[in-house]
Amino acid sequence: MTSRSKRILVLSDIHGNLPALQSVLQDAGEVDAVWCLGDLVGYGPYPNECIELIREQKDLLCVMGNHDAGMLGRISLGLFNHDAQVSLKWVKTVITEACWEFLRSLPDQEKGEKTTLVHGSPRNAIWEYVLDPGVALDNFNCFDTHLAMVGHTHLPIAYLLFEDLGEAEWTLGKKGKPVKLEHRAILNPGSVGQPRDHDPRAAYALFYPRRMTWEFHRVAYDVKKVQDAIIKAGLPARHASRLTDGW
Repeated sequence: MTSRSKRILVLSDIHGNLPALQSVLQDAGEVDAVWCLGDLVGYGPYPNECIELIREQKDLLCVMGNHDAGMLGRISLGLFNHDAQVSLKWVKTVITEACWEFLRSLPDQEKGEKTTLVHGSPRNAIWEYVLDPGVALDNFNCFDTHLAMVGHTHLPIAYLLFEDLGEAEWTLGKKGKPVKLEHRAILNPGSVGQPRDHDPRAAYALFYPRRMTWEFHRVAYDVKKVQDAIIKAGLPARHASRLTDGW
């Protein structure tokens, strides 16, 4: 893992939403590398297509998410809510051998000189949600790089550590306002395939390691196409309806 690249696309929680992923890749434009923070499958109707598209990306780093692990049997499906269980059981019936093997190959963590990549949190790479400054503050003791990048919550947010105060402050993702990474930080790009901050647009981030800045981005995609495909596949209707308003 290297941070020599000038412009890195960071994304997470694709959840089988191919139109959203395609829109993100097009909107981001030319990048030097792609870092994916897990949960390629679950909820959405295009698991194989999303995995195949991610595998094609330049200088890809990808870690395992909890839905990926659940589908593979690494963690119990009993830990998921009913609708999520239905979706993951369906993924098992349609996933190709090549995509299965790709998910099996994913590490829980990728670590470089300055950056740690996980899905959940540095303390619990697969499952813990970093949802508030208190949890973030505890997690700063669980990694030794300058930055950690996480997904899982589906919320675009940055937690900055002010060591002299012993506090972590958070800032919600806003396009057009780059986050200066002078302080240690835990960064979440939000969700590509199922945003939960009441903004239905796909979320992602661009990381500029040479100048140490982080940019939040949003892009619209064809929500109805995904909703129709969810219903056609017989997946839970709730997974379709929530895409309209991003909750």
